[in-house]
Amino acid sequence: MKKSILAFAAVAVISGSLGANASAQDVKVKDGDTLWGLSQKYETSVEELKSLNNLTTDTIHSGAVLKVSQQKYHTVKSGDTLWKIAQQYGVTVEDIKEVNKLNSDLIHAGKQLAIAEGNGEAAATQAVPTATKAVKKASEPKPAASSNESAPEGAREISVRATAYTASCEGCSGVTATGVDLKANPNAKVISVDPNVIPLGSKVYVEGYGYATAADTGGAIKGNKIDVFVPNQSDAINWGVKQVTVKILK
Repeated sequence: MKKSILAFAAVAVISGSLGANASAQDVKVKDGDTLWGLSQKYETSVEELKSLNNLTTDTIHSGAVLKVSQQKYHTVKSGDTLWKIAQQYGVTVEDIKEVNKLNSDLIHAGKQLAIAEGNGEAAATQAVPTATKAVKKASEPKPAASSNESAPEGAREISVRATAYTASCEGCSGVTATGVDLKANPNAKVISVDPNVIPLGSKVYVEGYGYATAADTGGAIKGNKIDVFVPNQSDAINWGVKQVTVKILK
């Protein structure tokens, strides 16, 4: 498939403390703030605010820092994926996507993600799906695969440099090297590979992208490089350039 490689490096200035730990939501009291006003703004109650901050009266002072929610947040840092964050906090990728109303696995450095409460073992004890159940045909439209799913035991793993591409670039036919029409199937999970490294037709699991089929090739995709297919250019830009692990299932 003729295409232009969209390899945009994500540029973000991130302080050393970002993403290190989840923290509760805090606010700094300003002149004129009241517990009632803060409770309305942050959809809680005055009693909840008093309980969270061990207050015995309704009086608050400008400059004070108050907890307004027990909800914990994680600030995304460069290199984070939903799967890594889920593993860190003992929750599932679907938990994080649901509480943050995310429609895909793509996240951006600097974004704050609410962390769903977990039992500390959720990510580690999830059932391991088989490749035949987890991987659908690339030509069928489907939602993004969950990055918290684990590949079957014995899958071969390689580390690759991953960029992203779309089917809408100038001169693109939209049809992969194996005949998948990506314009007709914008939700297909397809990667472009060097067939000498990952054979065409292989079912794979790509860290941060999910289950996919090696169904395309590209002139710039040589050696340990892949291109992941995404529906539009903004998603390709947001993906940037990543070093990820690919598990070759079959």
